[in-house]
Amino acid sequence: MAGNMKAVKLRIKSVQSTMQITKAMELVASSKLRRAKERSEKCRPYFDELYSTLVNIANSNTDFSSIYAKDNVNEKVCYIVIAGDRGLAGGYNSNLFKCFEADAQGKDYSVLPIGKKAVEYFKHRNAEILTEAFGEIAPIAVADSFAISNLVCEEYKKGSFGCVTLVYTEFINILSQVPHAVATLPLADIKHGKIGSIKKGTAPDKGNDSTNTDNTGVKNIILYEPDSTEVFNTIVPEYLAGVIYGAICDSVASEQAARRTAMDAATSNAEEMIEKLNLHYNRARQASITQEITEIVGGAEGV
Repeated sequence: MAGNMKAVKLRIKSVQSTMQITKAMELVASSKLRRAKERSEKCRPYFDELYSTLVNIANSNTDFSSIYAKDNVNEKVCYIVIAGDRGLAGGYNSNLFKCFEADAQGKDYSVLPIGKKAVEYFKHRNAEILTEAFGEIAPIAVADSFAISNLVCEEYKKGSFGCVTLVYTEFINILSQVPHAVATLPLADIKHGKIGSIKKGTAPDKGNDSTNTDNTGVKNIILYEPDSTEVFNTIVPEYLAGVIYGAICDSVASEQAARRTAMDAATSNAEEMIEKLNLHYNRARQASITQEITEIVGGAEGV
């Protein structure tokens, strides 16, 4: 009995130590989440407007022949997958990879992983990796987003792949994060209605668009200098960089929110376990005391 009590006591101490760690991680995640959420909310309006402008241009003009705007016969897809740097975030990373697998099923693809977990995932599966230069998501800034965009656009122009899809986790609120696979290139897919906005509600209403007469009749009322192709070749990498950075901000906020929720649940489970172990320990202690009293009384009666 004494040995059992000692084992329970050691178990309680072990769970208490674990609870202290999970509680500390929850506080750290909460602190990082506040900053990540603020960054995501601040950058969102700019990227929403950027995407909406490109939708307007793609829907209201037919005279450009930019490589970014026309359909590509190459069916290979480049996936930009944004995952986390660490685990202990519940189903954050696993849900993202499930979303990727569902979209990539049966397709020929290469990947540009962002985040340590993404690099590990695709290395384990021997996938074709475009570059591992952005293997950590934590230090990635706006300049890095432009570097990613320029790299992807250069490979796209070379014909290495014919479509670019961004896989990231949208931050809705602290309790809800939803993974998405969003096609970003070619821009012809915008015109055909194949690309969903990186943020909800940013696509313009065609019924209120003065540049469109109907779904087939389009008025060319915009004049581009030097020409529309040159303009598109210049702004598309900027557009893609903006979309990537917005997705990174959302993904970082989603990761911290998922980690905070997971650590809060772990702390609550540890508290419940400690309560059960204390109850078990007290019962064992009471049984031991009762047994000792019974032995003493029995010995006294024998004398």
